[in-house]
Amino acid sequence: MGKVAVGATVVCAAAVCAAAVFIVRRRMQSSGKWARVIEILRVLEEDCATPIAKLKQVADAMTVEMHAGLASEGGSKLKMLISYVDNLPSGEEHGFFYALDLGGTNFRVMRVLLGGKQGRVVKQEFEEVSIPPHLMTGGSDELFNFIAEALAKFVATEGEDFHLPAGRQRELGFTFSFPVRQTSLSSGTLIKWTKGFSIEDTVGADVVGELVKAMERVGLDMNVTALVNDTVGTLAGGRYYNSDVVAAVILGTGTNAAYVERAHAIPKWHGLLPKSGEMVINMEWGNFRSSHLPLTEYDHSLDFESLNPGEQILEKIISGMYLGEILRRVLLKMAEEAAFFGDTIPQKLRIPFIIRTPHMSAMHSDTSPDLKVVGSKLKDILEVSTTSLKMRKVVISICNIIATRGARLSAAGIYGILKKIGKDVPKEGETQKSVIAMDGGLFEHYTQFSECMEISLKELLGDEASESVEVIHSNDGSGVGAALLAASHSQYLEDSETS
Repeated sequence: MGKVAVGATVVCAAAVCAAAVFIVRRRMQSSGKWARVIEILRVLEEDCATPIAKLKQVADAMTVEMHAGLASEGGSKLKMLISYVDNLPSGEEHGFFYALDLGGTNFRVMRVLLGGKQGRVVKQEFEEVSIPPHLMTGGSDELFNFIAEALAKFVATEGEDFHLPAGRQRELGFTFSFPVRQTSLSSGTLIKWTKGFSIEDTVGADVVGELVKAMERVGLDMNVTALVNDTVGTLAGGRYYNSDVVAAVILGTGTNAAYVERAHAIPKWHGLLPKSGEMVINMEWGNFRSSHLPLTEYDHSLDFESLNPGEQILEKIISGMYLGEILRRVLLKMAEEAAFFGDTIPQKLRIPFIIRTPHMSAMHSDTSPDLKVVGSKLKDILEVSTTSLKMRKVVISICNIIATRGARLSAAGIYGILKKIGKDVPKEGETQKSVIAMDGGLFEHYTQFSECMEISLKELLGDEASESVEVIHSNDGSGVGAALLAASHSQYLEDSETS
C-alpha cells in the first residue's frame, strides 16, 4: 500500500464509528434490554476513544521509552535490542544465499540468487517443512538434527543456476522468531520457548551453535552469517528495494517494530562504532505500555487471564491474535447482561479465541444491504441460527470501534519512531522520503485496519510532513530478508569489493 495522498477523502473509522453507533441507536428501542446493549456499546466507544491529542501522548511516551531502553538494559518496557545488523542490503549484492526461517510449527528453507542492482532477486526456491509434535517437547539435538537433515536434503536439490564459486562455503541467514538475547550478528542465547515449544536443554544455549553442531553431524558445510528476528528481516527486505526505508513494522498475529538508529545515540552500546555509523534496533514494541493507552474492562480481563499478565499490553490491543477475542468478550457481555442473542447464551461464545481476527475482518468488510456475511459468520462460528439486521449492525459497530483503536495506536507508535529519529517534521531543503516497510496478515488483509492506520499517521504528521513519509508493503521479510542479510554481511564481501 502506498502513502495516503494529501487531501485524501477517505474518512478514518474513528469518525465513522459515532455515525454507525448513532444509526444503531436510532433504530433500536430505547428501553429494556436493547437499551443495555446500547449502553455497553457507548461505554466501549468512550473507553476506546483515540482523539489526536491522546495519540500524541502515546507517541511521546513511546519516544521516552525508546530513549530509556537505549540507555540501559532493563531501563524500559521496550527491550530496544541491539541486532548487530549495521550493514543493511543496498541492492548491489551478488551470488546465492540460503535462509532458514523457524518461527512456529513449520519452518522454511530457502535459497535466493541475487543479481545486483539490475537483476535483484533473480530466482528463489523454498520448501516448507512441518515439525513433528514430539520434537517440539523433546531434546535440543533431536529438533536441530531434524532441521539440519531437511536443510541438507534441500541443498542436494540445487540446480545449475545456483553455482557456488570454488573454495566458498554456502552462507545462511537464520530467522529465529523466539525470544533471544543476541550476543553478536551470528550468535544468540534462547531466553525462552513460546508457541507450543518446550525444550529445556535449548534454553540458555546459543541457537546458532545448536544449528551448526547439527549441520556438522549431517555433514553439511554451511556458515551461519546472520541470526535475525523477522522484523529486522522485513527491514532488510524493504531497504533492499528502497534505500529510503528507515523502519519496519509487523502487524500480524503479533506485532513488533525495528528501525535504523544512529550508533552514537545508543548509550548501552559499548563496542566499537560500526563503519556505517548505524545500528538496527529491534524494539520489541509489543511490550509497550503507558497510562495513556485507552484500555477497557475487556482488555484488563483478557490480560489477567492470559499466559503473560502485565506483559505485551500494546500487542494485546492492536495485534491479530487478540482483536477477535476482544470482540468475543464484548458480545459475551451483551449476551449475559442484555440477552443479545435471546434468552440462552450461545455455548460457543464462552470459548476463548473462537472468534478469530479474519472472521472479524470479514464481518467488518460486509457491505451487503442485509449484512449477509455477518449473519453467516455468527451462524458458522457461534451456531446462532438467526440474527436481525439491527443485531448485525451492532456487531459491525463493535468491530469498527476495536479495529479503529488498534489502527490509530499503531499509527501513534510509528509516529513515535519518526519523532525519535527526527523525521516527524519536514526539514528545509530535504527531499529524501522516510519509508516504513510493513508486513503481517493484519496489515495485508484487514483493509479497514490498514487504511485507518495510514490516515491516522497522516493526521498525526500533518499535510506537509506526511508528504515525505510513505508506508509500503514489504512481503516475506522473514525469508528473503534473512538471505539478504547473509549477503550484506557475507564473509566474502571484502573479496568481491577488491576484485
